[in-house]
Amino acid sequence: MNAFPTRIENAAGREMSPTEIFAISRQQEIGLSRMLTAYISVGLAFMLLPGTFLGVWNLFSISGHSSKIDPAWMQAHGHAQIFGWVATFILGIGFYSIPKLRGSGPFALSKPWLALALWVSGVGLRWFTNVYGWNWRIALPVSAVLEIAAFLVFFRAVSGHRPEKKEGGEKPRLAAWTLVVMMGTLGFLATLAANMYGAFATASRASSPAFEHHFDQKFLVLVAWGFLATTVWGFTARWIPTFIGLAAPRSRALLTAAAINLLGVLFAFFGMFRPASILALAGAIIAVYALRIFEPSIQPAKLNGVHPTLPIFIRSAYGWLLVAASLAIWAAFDGDRSGGIGGAGRHAMTVGFISMMIFAVGQRVLPAFSGMRLLFSKRLMFLSMLLASVGCTARVVSEVLAYPGYVAAAWHCLPISAVIELTAFALFALNLFVTFMRRPVVKPATLYSITARNSSIA
Repeated sequence: MNAFPTRIENAAGREMSPTEIFAISRQQEIGLSRMLTAYISVGLAFMLLPGTFLGVWNLFSISGHSSKIDPAWMQAHGHAQIFGWVATFILGIGFYSIPKLRGSGPFALSKPWLALALWVSGVGLRWFTNVYGWNWRIALPVSAVLEIAAFLVFFRAVSGHRPEKKEGGEKPRLAAWTLVVMMGTLGFLATLAANMYGAFATASRASSPAFEHHFDQKFLVLVAWGFLATTVWGFTARWIPTFIGLAAPRSRALLTAAAINLLGVLFAFFGMFRPASILALAGAIIAVYALRIFEPSIQPAKLNGVHPTLPIFIRSAYGWLLVAASLAIWAAFDGDRSGGIGGAGRHAMTVGFISMMIFAVGQRVLPAFSGMRLLFSKRLMFLSMLLASVGCTARVVSEVLAYPGYVAAAWHCLPISAVIELTAFALFALNLFVTFMRRPVVKPATLYSITARNSSIA
């Protein structure tokens, strides 16, 4: 697949020279890198302030042996973390990567910037509305419309880039990881559609901007398993075998895992949480098998510029995935009247699995994507992953012990776990922010000369 198109015509219909194509591609790459840096910076800001900080505040509020807290605040924290941080990263990486993977030519960079403006407005308005209750019957639906509008701009932009046909006009066969990422993208769309339905329903008949509890439980399953888990499995299949030296994923098993996971989400949608939780665990186990996560590496890991413990933390993230699915089964069959078991499972999923994968993979790929930079500090990378692991362990264990009333002293561990996790997230953000401020290790002219030469060989 060529990195640059072999034939491009200008507005007058004249075929452009290789030098002109190279100059356009160079400017396109610089623009894409700046765009991605903006998405990542916005995501980090949501992660630290509306997301993690509000979560810490919530845990300090409930540490006095009381699980009562404003649901709107809890949902504001979760929305900022999932949509403000994780989804913003996914949108930025999608805008940056998909044209390259499909070998397409330059596209209008105004689309990513428009999507970012709509997305930030929607997510920011949602957080502000949930926390302060300002005109929430109007603001809540507006925020949902802005978010889905941003996604539609993204979807239209990336779906317009078609893969190049092979010789003879044969269409290329999509890889398993691509199909799984596409399933995750559809899960993203379904999540935003459900969010919009919840926003309009809440605005029309609720007494606060918080989603109704039963709907929120279904919504959280859709977010965690229909969107996040599937998307991460797809990107894991694309990147992780190379990063930590694993054999190629088992494609059929990966697709089977995604299909079982989707079936579990559908069961949860109809309120059948017990079979849904069993299917979630089954899908997670098959995904681990398909991705060979716990199998020995067959070649040296590619650890240039990152801490050598990267493979350990990637494997630990998938351990947390299995813990999250197991706790979901416990909560579904036990009744979980206190909410502690289900909450612990969601935390194992969002922090133990999703956040750890972002900490590990993000600090590996984002510096290179954002202008061929080197990560600022391997030590900060290690500390952020270590503290996230310690904080998540303390949080999950404390919730399991405190909420059902098994160990009253465990309530006091909740704010401690929150401070540890806040420190981990702050170190992660600091490492990336400083990385983005550093100069690239390869000058742009040299970088694009190398890229053009390699593409001509390909």
